[in-house]
Amino acid sequence: MFLFEDRLSDSPFIERVWRSRTARPGTFRSIAASTFEMVVSRHGGRTFFTLRGPETQATLAALPADGEWFAIRFRIGTFVPHLTPGNLTDRRDVTLPQATRHSFWLNGSAWDYPDFENAETFVNRLFRKGILGRDPMVASALAGDADALPARTLQRHFLRATGLTFGAVRQIERARYATILLREAMPILDVVQQAGYYDQAHLTRSLRHRIGQTPTAIIHGEEQLSFLYKTPPPR
Repeated sequence: MFLFEDRLSDSPFIERVWRSRTARPGTFRSIAASTFEMVVSRHGGRTFFTLRGPETQATLAALPADGEWFAIRFRIGTFVPHLTPGNLTDRRDVTLPQATRHSFWLNGSAWDYPDFENAETFVNRLFRKGILGRDPMVASALAGDADALPARTLQRHFLRATGLTFGAVRQIERARYATILLREAMPILDVVQQAGYYDQAHLTRSLRHRIGQTPTAIIHGEEQLSFLYKTPPPR
């Protein structure tokens, strides 16, 4: 239904940049994600700039015909201080007003729409203007240093920078990792062990909630999923 192209970024703020397009209308399963995104979409002769927060569960979403999307997916812990990801979770997206055909309003100024090639330049400008911030404790915790912080301090940093608890981020990342393994044809019981689930029932419950499909349905590719890419196993 729609094709994705993506690239990694060497920016300390950006995880990756992706773009996609559709040829016909339809629906797809928007799966859980712990990241914050800025999305430029074009359809119906109009351009939109949207801030998207994390998604804690799978939902069904509609696609218009002949649509184009470009997105900057930020590293976990990068956020807009005056509009934190917690205000954007679970598809409470915010679309900013258009200034001209080629720009939008943000923080009282008109900004040109970024594109696939100049995403890093755009994000660097946002950071210099104080529109973007980053909490290094979040990345440090996800890298395996969570035990070095008191639990309440850890949760406070995660809620502010991601809109989610540390545990929720790990659960989402684990479900996405398990989905990748299943799509690579790994046997279900091996996925249970590799992704760290208690048993097959635990895996199935998690994937139904986070991905919207059972392990068998994922293996068979029964439904179009939103953007999913290979990631290392969650710590």
